[in-house]
Amino acid sequence: MIGLIIAAILFNFIAFTIKKRLTKNQILHIWTFTISAQLIFDVMIEFKYWGYWYFDKEPNWAGLMAHIVLVPPVNMMFLNWYPFRGDLIKRFSYIIFWVVAILLYEVIALLPEPWGYFNYGWWRLWHAALLDPMLLLLMVKFYKLITRFEGELK
Repeated sequence: MIGLIIAAILFNFIAFTIKKRLTKNQILHIWTFTISAQLIFDVMIEFKYWGYWYFDKEPNWAGLMAHIVLVPPVNMMFLNWYPFRGDLIKRFSYIIFWVVAILLYEVIALLPEPWGYFNYGWWRLWHAALLDPMLLLLMVKFYKLITRFEGELK
């Protein structure tokens, strides 16, 4: 639990104090989209098939914190610094950097309690290594959709 609390505070502090690109509207959309996507995925992988879980296999309040306040600020940081005007190699390298950072964080979250809070069932790190780049690209596409809609309102 200690690791989750430290990470949530640190990630939110960084995401909200080093704001560069995102508007309040975009933050709200990203936050809501992230929580929705994570919960939809976790209902099946975490709760139905026990691929992984937070703290224990049953839904719990502590695990809800991981769903609500941990991943959204990471997505905010990812998008704030994403090189939208960079060439393909720069954008690809940026995504690889974030995938490696996320995987390293996942390894830390696997530590025993009180530092760790994440547990594997059949899920393995390579599953995340394959899925994370797609999720980050989905986040970029969603951000572009938000900005396009904002442009249509003006």
